[in-house]
Amino acid sequence: MQKDLRKIWTGLQATLLKHKLLASVITIVPVAVLGAFIVAGRSNKPVQAAPRPLDVEVVRVERNDVPVYSEWIGTTEGMVNADIKAQVTGYLLRQDYQEGSFVKKGQLLFEIDPRPLQAVVNQAKGDLAKSASEVQQAISQLDQALAQLAQANSQLMQAEANQRKTQLDVNKYGPLLEQKAVTQQEFDNADQANDATRAQVEAVKSQIKAATAGVGTAKAAIIAAKAQVESSQAAVRTAELNLSFTRIVSPIDGIAGIAQAQVGNLISTTSAPLTTVSTVDPIKVFFTLSEQQYLAFNKRNLIEARRGASVVQIQLELILADGTNYPQSGSFFFADRQVDQKTGAIRLAGIFPNPGNVLRPGQYGRVRAVTSTKTDALLVPQRAVSELQGSYQVAVVGGDNKIEMRTVKVGERSGQQWIIEDGLKAGETVVVEGTQKIKPGVVVNPKTYTKTN
Repeated sequence: MQKDLRKIWTGLQATLLKHKLLASVITIVPVAVLGAFIVAGRSNKPVQAAPRPLDVEVVRVERNDVPVYSEWIGTTEGMVNADIKAQVTGYLLRQDYQEGSFVKKGQLLFEIDPRPLQAVVNQAKGDLAKSASEVQQAISQLDQALAQLAQANSQLMQAEANQRKTQLDVNKYGPLLEQKAVTQQEFDNADQANDATRAQVEAVKSQIKAATAGVGTAKAAIIAAKAQVESSQAAVRTAELNLSFTRIVSPIDGIAGIAQAQVGNLISTTSAPLTTVSTVDPIKVFFTLSEQQYLAFNKRNLIEARRGASVVQIQLELILADGTNYPQSGSFFFADRQVDQKTGAIRLAGIFPNPGNVLRPGQYGRVRAVTSTKTDALLVPQRAVSELQGSYQVAVVGGDNKIEMRTVKVGERSGQQWIIEDGLKAGETVVVEGTQKIKPGVVVNPKTYTKTN
């Protein structure tokens, strides 16, 4: 029985072994066939084609006479900048303009409470009326003194006539008394009468002196009263002027700035400016030249020395902060009277038309002008020149269309082009567009550069 079982077990193992071998063969054969197909496919694959040359845009280096530009940092400033300040003390009652708007000369900007100053005007007018009445009173007193003087003069004439008559009586009775033709009593009466008339004359003369003094006093009173009138009139004018200062108006046509005081604030003559009004059409642009540039300009007769060093021969361009060109061209306006000893520079001003008040004081920009002309200059677009650590390079396309990176020496800029001082020759071709994709020795497909704005 055991022998039979062993035979059966041995048969089963042999059968299982055959099945394993068959499964292995079934697995290996497809893999081998697939590998053979792969090897055959790789052996039949065609060779990859060479890469296509890169497209680049190029220009030919040429010689030309070109203008050389100089640029300076500029700052705009109004032709006239009027600080609007209070000339009287008071509470700000209202603001009567729109900040940042254009205002006309004489236009109301602010108003201070006028009531306290109106009271001062009324009081000054009252003082003036009082002074005027004092003048009239002094004139009346003068008339009275003159009348008294005239009356005294009349009395003096009468007294002097009486005194002459009594003197004649005395003169007549004297010889008669010696002849005993008249009595002593008659002579004494005539003499006493003469003394009385003489005393009357002296009394009237005293009255005349008093009346004359009264006339002088009255005249002095008139002069004093008239002086007081003039003083009162001046006080009225001052009070009225101060009252007018409560209406703060623009002294010029221009752009009014932001108000620096609020309604209800107490302001005075020592307060900061309430705002500033600037005339901006035309507008000034200040920029700075080095002393060397200034001297070079003078040598080339670009700056005239007369009338405050006015510069008249150069047209100016203004490049705004966003990089755009201001459409209006300007001209030099004046040069400062001195060179700054600390910086070795001199300040110049240009003047630009500003229709529509587009430019405002305080803007920054670049002032540019043609200051010379370079003859037979080699020119390449600025885009063709790359800078690396202070060294400038251009990509030159050779006769076999291979790239050569060449170091060049650059000079002045002329518009959107560099003047090349050394490193290139006329007639050579340089890459303008596509410089980022190329390197030395690369073959390229050059195309003519098309400038785009």
